[in-house]
Amino acid sequence: MEDSRKSAEEFLNLIKKSRKGKLKIYIGMSAGVGKTYRMLQEAHALLKNGIDVKIGFVETHNREETHALIAGLPIIPQRKLFYKGKQLEELDIQAIINLRPEIVIIDELAHTNIEGSRNEKRWQDVIDIIDAGINVITAVNIQHIESLNQEIKKVTGIEVKERIPDKVLALADEVVNIDLTAAELISRLKTGKIYKADKIEAALQNFFQSENILQLRELALKEVASQVERKVETEITRNHALKHERFLACISSNEKTAKTVIRKTARLANYYHSKWYVIYVQTPKESANRIQLDKQRHLINNFKLATELGAEIIKIQSKEIAKAIIEQAEQRKVTTICLGKPHLNLLKIILATNVFNELLKKLSSSNIDIVILS
Repeated sequence: MEDSRKSAEEFLNLIKKSRKGKLKIYIGMSAGVGKTYRMLQEAHALLKNGIDVKIGFVETHNREETHALIAGLPIIPQRKLFYKGKQLEELDIQAIINLRPEIVIIDELAHTNIEGSRNEKRWQDVIDIIDAGINVITAVNIQHIESLNQEIKKVTGIEVKERIPDKVLALADEVVNIDLTAAELISRLKTGKIYKADKIEAALQNFFQSENILQLRELALKEVASQVERKVETEITRNHALKHERFLACISSNEKTAKTVIRKTARLANYYHSKWYVIYVQTPKESANRIQLDKQRHLINNFKLATELGAEIIKIQSKEIAKAIIEQAEQRKVTTICLGKPHLNLLKIILATNVFNELLKKLSSSNIDIVILS
């Protein structure tokens, strides 16, 4: 009876999956590379071939070349909302679902919706539309990928607030990089094709420095290459060993270290297209009535981040951290345990040695690898 129920559920999931719309994402290293322009060009080509394609939302940023391409394309009117005394416009998900075009163009995937919208983020809108069986073409810049947040901050000195979880990229059926050389992008900026004249000089002095652009370009190329490789492994020549990779990220109440471990483990899991977990072992000194409020807040935020990136959270109480980690790893058939590189003084290193040594000792008799993340 159990096998019969499981078989029925699997078949139902297969049917649901086949009914879902397809997702195509254009990725760029920065604003101005031509993502929206390319989407609109594609929309015209599809329309010419008799495909029912409509514009759900497009942001031209007043770029003349891009704006000119909207002419002749059917547009689904925006939903109007009043927010803080102003009338604003948002993507109308229900109108799209009701009209059911074959393909809908939706720009600015990382956008945060106005308060009172159906979803908090536009990427959530896109998932709802795909679940309704409608195909979506969308666009995002590399700096909006959640697991790259710290790398982007190192490159540009800016922490990007609007981000999308890596699981959205993993859902994509096709990921396309819109690539330009640093010289081409800077030339576009100087000729006023990206920003208005009064913003050009500031952009050249900050975000649009040649070194920044080269590093962002490399990140974009690597990300798309990784997505293509993942698709090949999944759909064509998937290696049996890769299928069983499972990662376990070990975090503490230290916010900075925990975020790094979560993001880097997410990158690994995404690369291998693997299941992954985040474990927090709550010791008696961090019990609910003893833990500091700021640490508790950090933990909640980190659990939320991990969930958004696709992890399953494991929270357990134990005095023996190493033993608890190993037990959970073995129970879930984990292949790799990921730890943060500790920033400790000598006394703390001595005190922490027993935990680390115990972990290594237990791992030596298993097939589990351990990775120390800087």
